[in-house]
Amino acid sequence: MSDVEMFHGGQPFLHRDHVELGLSRAEFRARLGAGDLVRLVGGVYADARADDSRELRVQAARLVVPEHAVVCDETAAWLWGVDAHRPGDRHRFTPRWVVPHGRGRTRLAGVDCRQALLDDEDVTDLGGLRLTTPVRTTSDLLRKQWRPYALSSADAMAAAGLVRPMDVRQYLTGLKGYRGIRQARVLARHIEPRSASPGESWTRLRLLDAGFPTPTAQLEVVDASGVTRFLDLAYRRRRIGVEFDGREFHTAEADLDHDADRRELIRAVGFRIVVTRREQVFGTDTSFEDEVGALLGMTPIARWW
Repeated sequence: MSDVEMFHGGQPFLHRDHVELGLSRAEFRARLGAGDLVRLVGGVYADARADDSRELRVQAARLVVPEHAVVCDETAAWLWGVDAHRPGDRHRFTPRWVVPHGRGRTRLAGVDCRQALLDDEDVTDLGGLRLTTPVRTTSDLLRKQWRPYALSSADAMAAAGLVRPMDVRQYLTGLKGYRGIRQARVLARHIEPRSASPGESWTRLRLLDAGFPTPTAQLEVVDASGVTRFLDLAYRRRRIGVEFDGREFHTAEADLDHDADRRELIRAVGFRIVVTRREQVFGTDTSFEDEVGALLGMTPIARWW
């Protein structure tokens, strides 16, 4: 059915407004009992055929959170066009909001709302919705997320052109006493706008944690066939390439064949390539660092996540 046929056009509505929208009390209960309507947040409902998305959940929460509440953290990043959710939360639609210290916050199920220090300069308007600015959003993610996810989130914000690394670093210098501020300041030194995926960010951090020099992201290389290729990470002078093979694009047989052909052509122009996967980047397996260290002539520091 089309959106026109959905109740209230598929948009969220408050329970108290159902009569005004054309449903009697009995009709509302009947539709709810039949599964035609679903409760999204607190006293907010929508047609069950509406696409359950983060956008819908944000619209629903907007009806019940305090006026002074501001969208923040991963939800703010998503509204800015960046998916900063950790892999396990890709389908987590619970919106996150923040209110200034001393102001009331909602405790409704289905809404994450916290209190924090929040200056007017940290808040902006996007399509009529109040949310944290890109710099504040990036800084919060650097402070609050687990280190590898924090860096990949900041990289993604920078890659999208929403923040400049220098602006994030400058903003963080002015924060005193914030939880996670030390982590944020260290990670902010390594924000890389050229990083093309979370896996590349995680791999780069693992290399840095091992005590290796900072690799170049997305190094351009002309292979043996004259085609321009890009290495995820590389040590140009040492002719070492490091690549992260994620599950989504590097698992099917056709993908593996393509990867092998591509890397053979890059090796033909003198590059040595180390390939790693999530299982090696996360956990106690140090084979990845050992292989890179052998090529660099360095002994890696034994650190893992």
